Amino acid sequence: MASTLKIGFLGAGKMASALAKGFVAAKIVSAKQLLASDVMEPARAAFAKDVGGSVADSNLEVLRFAGVLILAVKPDQAAGVLKEIKPGFTGQHLLISIAAGVTLSRLEEALPLKARVIRVMPNTPALVGAGAAGYALGSRATAEDGELAQRLLGAVGIAFAVKESLLDAVTGLSGSGPAYGFQIIEALSDGGVAAGLPRDIATKLAAQTLLGAARMVLETGVHPGALKDMVTSPSGTTIEGLHEMEKGKVRAALMNAVRAATEKSKKLGQP
Repeated sequence: MASTLKIGFLGAGKMASALAKGFVAAKIVSAKQLLASDVMEPARAAFAKDVGGSVADSNLEVLRFAGVLILAVKPDQAAGVLKEIKPGFTGQHLLISIAAGVTLSRLEEALPLKARVIRVMPNTPALVGAGAAGYALGSRATAEDGELAQRLLGAVGIAFAVKESLLDAVTGLSGSGPAYGFQIIEALSDGGVAAGLPRDIATKLAAQTLLGAARMVLETGVHPGALKDMVTSPSGTTIEGLHEMEKGKVRAALMNAVRAATEKSKKLGQP
């Protein structure tokens, strides 16, 4: 597939660059098989420098070049881009959209009849190959399209096929989740500084600790509650810290954050 697949990006921002770099690193395509368009010259220049792919200022040039198109523009720009490419969009094209809140029905209505589309909710850790994404197939997308989406997204992290109705929950959890993680790291770092650690050491220890905890969950398959218990000795330091977290309702706050972000995502997706 790597010898014939050509991927075009409609939008050349940071997420487009992250995905493109992951595709090349995974040897799904070479840089020569990538073309990105963007109205902003700095974005085109950054894509060309970071990825090595070609760039253009014309969406139609990307349409003519690639069979797989990744819609990577801001949600309010999606309608204009789709209107522009509609006349030349054929049954040989597959559109993968990462435009937040733009539903499959809106994507399909904006393109010719029988257009194959997939909607994706990625997240920013894709920039470092540690993304977590959910995706939903449009009514005319094939099983092979789904396999390709899984392969592409898997190149920059993990991905799960879900019903479109669950993409708002994916947004609330993994889409917005990096911000929750950053805030937790910052708070842990603050605690370390309050306890006497230098800031740079405290921040690195906090970040590495969360990274290690995450890897243990993913690589062992053990329930996080059980892993927590392994660290929690009777009358020890950890249970004291956990008790303070319970008093501060940290668990409830994180659950509420995911639910609130999910509800906001639902509202953004309404016409």
